[in-house]
Amino acid sequence: MEKINYPLLYYQFKEDTLLGILIGTGLQAMGSDLRSLKATLLDYLQKQYKKYDEYPIVDMEEPRLRMVEVNIRPAYRDKTGAYPMAHTLQASIPAVYGQSPQGHYECYLPLVNESFYYYDPKQYDALVHHAALSLLTYYPPEKIHRLMRYPRPQLDTVSLKVNYDRDLYWGGFDFERKYEVLNRLAEAFPPKKNILRGMSSMPEAAWELEDKVNEVVEKLISTRSNVLAVGRHGTGKSAVLRQAIKKIVSHSRKQHLDFTFWRILPQRITASSKYLGEWEELCEKLVEELQHANGILWVENVVQLLQIGGEGPEDSVGAFLRPFLQQGKLQMMGEATPQELESMRRLLPGFSETFQIVPIEELEEQKIQAILQEFANYAGKSLRMPITEAALRQAYRLLLRYYPYESFPGKGIKFLGHCLSESQLQYLPEVGRKEVIDNFVQQTGLPELFLRDDLLLDVQELEDYFNNRIIGQPAAAEKLIGLVKIYKAGLNNPYKPISTLIFAGPTGVGKTASAKALADYFFGKGQRKSPLIRIDMSEFQYPGQIVRLIGSGREPGQLVKEIRERPFSVLLLDEAEKADPSIFDALLGVLDEGLLVDAYGRETNFRNTIIIMTTNLGATGQQSIGFQQGQDEGAAYLSAISRHFRPEFVNRVDNVVVFRPLDAENVRQITLKELEELKQREGFTKRKITVKFTDNIVRHLASIGFDERYGARPLQRSIEQKLVTPIANWLLAQPEAANCQLLVDYDGKVRITTEKQ
Repeated sequence: MEKINYPLLYYQFKEDTLLGILIGTGLQAMGSDLRSLKATLLDYLQKQYKKYDEYPIVDMEEPRLRMVEVNIRPAYRDKTGAYPMAHTLQASIPAVYGQSPQGHYECYLPLVNESFYYYDPKQYDALVHHAALSLLTYYPPEKIHRLMRYPRPQLDTVSLKVNYDRDLYWGGFDFERKYEVLNRLAEAFPPKKNILRGMSSMPEAAWELEDKVNEVVEKLISTRSNVLAVGRHGTGKSAVLRQAIKKIVSHSRKQHLDFTFWRILPQRITASSKYLGEWEELCEKLVEELQHANGILWVENVVQLLQIGGEGPEDSVGAFLRPFLQQGKLQMMGEATPQELESMRRLLPGFSETFQIVPIEELEEQKIQAILQEFANYAGKSLRMPITEAALRQAYRLLLRYYPYESFPGKGIKFLGHCLSESQLQYLPEVGRKEVIDNFVQQTGLPELFLRDDLLLDVQELEDYFNNRIIGQPAAAEKLIGLVKIYKAGLNNPYKPISTLIFAGPTGVGKTASAKALADYFFGKGQRKSPLIRIDMSEFQYPGQIVRLIGSGREPGQLVKEIRERPFSVLLLDEAEKADPSIFDALLGVLDEGLLVDAYGRETNFRNTIIIMTTNLGATGQQSIGFQQGQDEGAAYLSAISRHFRPEFVNRVDNVVVFRPLDAENVRQITLKELEELKQREGFTKRKITVKFTDNIVRHLASIGFDERYGARPLQRSIEQKLVTPIANWLLAQPEAANCQLLVDYDGKVRITTEKQ
């Protein structure tokens, strides 16, 4: 019997609360004291060893703990750039390091998801500082502050007794020095050590899919076939392949076989190529080294092999590797969705036929519930974080309704894992129904009103919200109120976008403001980014510009990027009539089925979006006069829209919402609304200054801020120029002004006086 000593890093958060991280295993647990913590972790390791004959390998003699001090200036990042904080922070993170029997050294940085080898002890300081600094640089400020709140950890060990031949096991890793291309482009799987993935709570298991695991093993080993696991996102394809690899490795270790598995991302093959023909040479060397290593190549995204290398699929990396696959010189495994498989068959006939297909369908509800219960049992025993039955039921119901484009059990495990992590960070005793709802709100922005059947819709509150936000457009407000009622009742079609609308009317009457109000109501409760995605369609006036909107196959376009990043959102296609008609032909599938599938079978899902298109079609001066005479306000707009867009496009739109021209009273109400928002600006609130505007200034701003051609659009500009600028000048000239009330009047020019509160 051999004994493996796993370093145990543990934190004492409270007198009776310890968090333990078992280095190199991906395991963490909580206990009331060190003894119970070690017992929990050892019990799990022993059960896994007994059940699967598997155990993580950590070969570190006399592990030591050292705190690494890093000075970091965190920054907020988005697609526009990075915005560093004003001050530098000093973060202290633990490093566990030691020497292996093979002579090299290893270092783990568990809290920043990193580990590395080094061969000279003198290199340690520079390497560990560089690794910590490089990773923390890309952490958001709140995550760095969270790390800084951790207490100083301590180090212990957990010992597991196993039967294995150390020389045989380590002999299997001689390829680290032998295979140049494999080591550069791919990584061995399962790895010699499992890097702790940043406090991950996700177990690696293929519950209820054991028959699929055995099928993959049979095809890989008995017939030496190439294997492609095919199923929707979340059905468990990756879990099946991982478990199959572990089973084969465990079997080959007992039988003294030498199967090796190598995981690779396709883009790594061409990423380092600098001259014509270089990636072809790399592929040939890759195949040669795999033959020597008796290796099976695990490609994480098989369809991507047809996207890289040349101008099209026929001269891609996939086309180059096809003869090796057909002749049996290369054995490959991977996964794909049904759409991606169909695309591969269409784009490069013969490539997909080199694979044996293992279909993985979504499981029936009973098995899904059993898997979620298995995950809850794992969380309760290994992480000391129970998940209640009510939480499991709530999570299943929410994911079933709001994530129809992903499959169980994947979406359930991923969401519950996120709930676990958040509950641990907040030191909560369990994951209950409330925690599930709170996390769902944070991820989607949907209010609790939509997520809980026991909350009734307050119709008066709903009407007040839209009538206060959408001024002078009662018909539009009524349509949006109706949309909310349908969604609350659960009567919207789950296989289409929530709603598709055309906002028609003259400029400056509130179309964009209405879209923003709808976005805030539906998705504005939790998301950090704005739930309104606005795309100016006047930028897509030519057919070739569709590439920038949707993408060219390899690179996603603006629309695809935005929706993949924020699937719960309102999509505003502004000035739709200015786009080329071919753009809307490409969007027919989006309006009809809520899906956009590219040439390579990759889906972008729009079923949790509200799509709004704005247009000025039909808005002429003569028509505006006609409206005042009582004619049907919508007829001219509907006629113009029907003439401009193709019938099959108009028929896929749920509603055309007509916005009428504003009158003087509407403009006055909008002016008052803008002035109320002005009162909340920082320059007033930090000085505790309240502001009162007289009727004179309101009338003046309403008169100069309204234009018959542009509606109320110039109003904000007028407020900034004619009101905000004089107030700013006054405040700068009166630096002592605070805790007072400003009275703003107009008598030919802006007058500002103060009153003590």
